[in-house]
Amino acid sequence: MKILLSCLLFFNALCFLLFALDKRKAQRGQRRIAEKTLHLATLPGATPGAWAAILLLHHKNRKAAFWSITLVLTLLQGAVLYLAVPYFRALP
Repeated sequence: MKILLSCLLFFNALCFLLFALDKRKAQRGQRRIAEKTLHLATLPGATPGAWAAILLLHHKNRKAAFWSITLVLTLLQGAVLYLAVPYFRALP
């Protein structure tokens, strides 16, 4: 269980850092990180990190298409967590 939580923390921090890097590149007029890459970084349970970056850094907060994909990923991860909780409770 500790390993799983450590992995989730790592992926959320990584996702937040990628969003922050993309925001910095946008401000400097440099080549950006592809939205597909940002979504892939969000996929392994990192939606909290993505939402934190969107809300705290004000990054990608005007793009409805980006928000909707992030929302779908959030709902998907919530469903997986809901279905997985009984299995985690059964662990010794």
